[in-house]
Amino acid sequence: MKFEHLIEINDPLNPLIDSLTREQLWRGLVLHAESPKLFVPHLDECAISARDADGFTRLRRFGQLQIEDRVFLTPLDEVRYEVHAQGDISASSLRVTIEAPGDAVLFVRFKYDDGHDAATDQANAMYDEFKKSAYQEADIDAIRIVRELAAAGRLDASYLN
Repeated sequence: MKFEHLIEINDPLNPLIDSLTREQLWRGLVLHAESPKLFVPHLDECAISARDADGFTRLRRFGQLQIEDRVFLTPLDEVRYEVHAQGDISASSLRVTIEAPGDAVLFVRFKYDDGHDAATDQANAMYDEFKKSAYQEADIDAIRIVRELAAAGRLDASYLN
C-alpha cells in the first residue's frame, strides 16, 4: 500500500485557522516522534534507545506487540520513520514533510509505504482502505494536538529552552 495525503496547516485566506510557524510545526512533529504517548492513547510505552546526528531509534510497545523503528530528522523539513522487518511485521516507512507552497501557507504531507508489492496491495485492497482511513484520522488527530500545544505556548522556543 502506497498512500499519501495532505493536511492544511495555514491558509491566509481562512481566518478561522490559527496559523502556526514552520518552527512550531516542526517542534510538534518532532514531539510526535519523541513522545508519541501524547498523541497515541493506546500506546503503552515508547523508549528511545539511541540518538545520533540524523535522528534516533525507538521501541514502541502496544500490549504484547513491540515495534522497533528508526526516526530520521531533517530539520524544519521532514520526519521519516523506517520500520525494519521484525517478526510478523514487514518493513515499512512513513515520510512526514512540511510543504510551504507560498507565503504564510503551510501543509504537512504524510506518505505511507507498507513495503508490499502491487500483487499484495491488490489482494489487500479492502483491508488497506480501512488502514488508510485509520492513518488519515490519526494524522488529523496528531495535527489537532500540535495545534493545541502551539496555542498553549508549548511549542515556542522559549518554552522548550
